[in-house]
Parts: sequence; structure tokens; C-alpha cells
Amino acid sequence: MVTNKKDGALVLFSGGQDSATCLAWALDRFKRVETVGFDYGQRHRVELDVRPSILEVFRTEFPDWAGRLGPDQLLHLAALGEVSETALTRDVEIAMEDSGLPNTFVPGRNLIFLSFAAALAYRRGLRHIVVGVCETDFSGYPDCRDDTMKAMQLALNLGMDRRFVVHTPLMWIDKAETWRLAASLGGPALVELIRDETHSCYRGDRGTSHLWGHGCGECPACKLRAEGWRRYRAAPAAGVTVRC
Repeated sequence: MVTNKKDGALVLFSGGQDSATCLAWALDRFKRVETVGFDYGQRHRVELDVRPSILEVFRTEFPDWAGRLGPDQLLHLAALGEVSETALTRDVEIAMEDSGLPNTFVPGRNLIFLSFAAALAYRRGLRHIVVGVCETDFSGYPDCRDDTMKAMQLALNLGMDRRFVVHTPLMWIDKAETWRLAASLGGPALVELIRDETHSCYRGDRGTSHLWGHGCGECPACKLRAEGWRRYRAAPAAGVTVRC
């Protein structure tokens, strides 16, 4: 379903479940889609290692999308890791902090990602920016909220004198519905790709395999993904409504 034959899209693609689903969503809608990832010294940087193989499968196993998938770029943002004292940028135990947020929260991360993505989209002539943030199944991260995304869209448009559209296909759906969305977009082949190849585990564990994918099985990201998979398998054919 190509809804816009002229405009192109840039997908923030980390190598995880959510961003892979968003990539499929964008390929289903736009004639030209590019991807960008960010290396900020993350503890689970294995997610960056799986990105090329996932993109290759998109090109080889999904012929309707292969011709729309353009270049990928990896941007190095080491400074973000250097100023962050979090469980995603340091080898410390994952825990809740006095603020009520988990210490996996990297302050400013999505704001910085969107700023760099918009700068790249500006140069590449891409109007649409797609990001896999979610306010339904999330840890309270303030930079994943719908209000934050709307504010960022306004700031980017004012600051760059462009009319970017920031799309958040997963904003109002949970992890089970995210699996269902993948199934509706690419069938069992896409579900299998996301399950087997994407990475979500905060601890970077690729050695342990589960029905829902690879991961330690204990960190918040693994638990969220596993529970979503369980509920998806219990009702795989349930409908999903996506607002973007």
C-alpha cells in the first residue's frame, strides 16, 4: 500500500523489534525509504551488529519492498554516551531511581536522534521521519511521549524551515499489537525475521534463544518483548488499529 508516491521517508532503525516493524510500515507506504542508526556507546551495541543482516533480508525476501529500500547510514554520537550515567551506557545493574524512572533512561536520547535524523533528512530530501517510540508499553521515558514527538516536529520545522512529518506508528499500541502489526504488513516471514534477527535485550545477550527471540530474559526489554509475544500467540489474528 503506497500512500505517497512522491515523498520519501527516513526510518530511525536501531536493529530492534520496534524499529524493524516501523521500517516495514514505512516501506508499505512510501516509494523511497532510507534508514539511519546511532552508535552512542550503548552497552547493547550488538543491536548495531544485526542491522545490516536485517536490511539484507528486507531486500532479498520482500520483493515488493526491495526496490523502495534505499541507503543506510550509521551516525556516531559518542558524546551522548560520555555525558550519560545510565544502565544503557555503563556496566551497572538495571534499577529504578528516586526520580521514578529506570536507570535505562538516557536523557535527551530521542531528542538528539530526531535532530540528527532531521538534518540527514534535510540533506537527502526526505520529508517523513519514522520513529518507533511508544506511550502504551514503555518505562515512563519522557522522550517517548506523544507530546514530546509533537513538540519536536514543531521545533524541527521551525528550526530548519521545512515541513517534516514525524510518524510514530507504535505510539498507541502495545507489544502484542506490534507483533500483530508486523504480521499484517509482512506475514509470517516478517514475524520470523523480527523474532530471529532483531535485538532488544538491554544486556546485549545474543547467546540465549527463546520463542520470542534472543536475550537475557530478565531485563525490562526482554520481559516486555516476551509478554507481548505470549499475548500475540494467544490471539495472533486480532485486529490492530494504528494512528500515525
